[in-house]
Amino acid sequence: MATKVLMPQLGESVTEGTITKWLVKVGDVVKKYDPLAEVTTDKVNAEVPSTVSGRVTEIVVPEGETVAVGTLILYIEEEGGAAEPQTPAAADVSAAADTTVSAEPVSATPNDPSRPAAAAKQQGGKQRYSPAVLRLAQEHGIDLSRVQGTGLGGRVTRKDVQAIIDAGGQPPAAAETPAAAETPAAAAPAQQPAEVAAVSAPSAQHAAPAVSAPAATGANAFDIPVAPGDQIIPVTPVRRTIANRMVQSKHEAPHAWTMVEVDVTNLVNFRNQVKEEFKRKEGVNLTFLPFFIKAVVEALKEYPMLNSTWAGDKIIVRKNINISIAVATEDALFVPVIKDADQKSILGIAKSIEDLAARTRAGKLTMDDMSGGTFTVNNTGSFGSVLSMPIINAPQAAILSVEAIVKRPVVIDDMIAIRSMVNLCLSLDHRVLDGLICGRFLQSVKQKLEAIGPDTKLY
Repeated sequence: MATKVLMPQLGESVTEGTITKWLVKVGDVVKKYDPLAEVTTDKVNAEVPSTVSGRVTEIVVPEGETVAVGTLILYIEEEGGAAEPQTPAAADVSAAADTTVSAEPVSATPNDPSRPAAAAKQQGGKQRYSPAVLRLAQEHGIDLSRVQGTGLGGRVTRKDVQAIIDAGGQPPAAAETPAAAETPAAAAPAQQPAEVAAVSAPSAQHAAPAVSAPAATGANAFDIPVAPGDQIIPVTPVRRTIANRMVQSKHEAPHAWTMVEVDVTNLVNFRNQVKEEFKRKEGVNLTFLPFFIKAVVEALKEYPMLNSTWAGDKIIVRKNINISIAVATEDALFVPVIKDADQKSILGIAKSIEDLAARTRAGKLTMDDMSGGTFTVNNTGSFGSVLSMPIINAPQAAILSVEAIVKRPVVIDDMIAIRSMVNLCLSLDHRVLDGLICGRFLQSVKQKLEAIGPDTKLY
């Protein structure tokens, strides 16, 4: 009997994945744990391993398609077994039995005359679509009941919707010819029944906010004109996830922000004195960021409310202090996590930063690297920024941006002096935090940074 291989959950909060490349083809013999496909999720790229040894008998999901966790992607006939022939419809029905329904799928209106093959595309009176298809159609104002599916069993795939978007949007229903509108289902081109397997929709915590997209009336679904020579860049799964989560954070969390300026002259002098020897001994660059993270970690111990999460009817104060850091690549922003940062020295933090940054840019982050963060430190100063208001990395309660260190004239004891100054900008979730505790937290960070000197321990 053929074994079903399902889209695995490649980490906490991951709800779907895109098959970017199949590493096997029908007829190939694979061993247990052999890689079957390369999958892109909203966090990392990973390989899907085989769960059994045997021969690939059917690939269900084509390359480039995004499907939910738990969706059937291929069949493998185990060694010593015989695969039972299955029709596409039977495969879909069996997939439905193995997949959890977590949201009511969109149902097409039976009396809609704009659906020439509606009867042929339904089973049980309902047409069902994957969460990725639903979201893309909603964002671009696509009426899925009027889309001709090319997927298994005539289902509508993400590629079908993207093709309509790339072609300039979906024409109004009135533009269809009367003959096409009146064509009975029996006279429509032969189709197989649509997939009846309902897939798990993203949880409310991670799903994008519902936004009503305008109908397609112009050059594209948002009626934004495209001039000759304009470049159109397809939205990658990672970029779409960043967009959705940033919108979600701004919609759900009432953002407030505050800032302090810190005199880090002593920190700059100390770091300049020890960085060469540090690099020679440890093989790691000593940047300013580990000092800032160390100060933040010590302040979080004093004010643990900033290391917390809003959970609807309760606030969860995290025991572990796991610091998320923002690492930019050419086309995306990743937020890997320094686990148990409160147990690390400045050297330990520096090594963690260099390791995470290197693996991020090499595309080798794991799901464990990306999960479990409790507070985020964002080094916007590396780009020369002197003031910013970062968006909270939900579900965390706060995020701190470290701006550029610049020399400025300041007044000390009624005298003007040139000092190295830096702004620390804190965005906070006002459901969890108030100005008093955040002000005290920032003052604690400030005091710790200004106290750095020759006696500061690096190990």
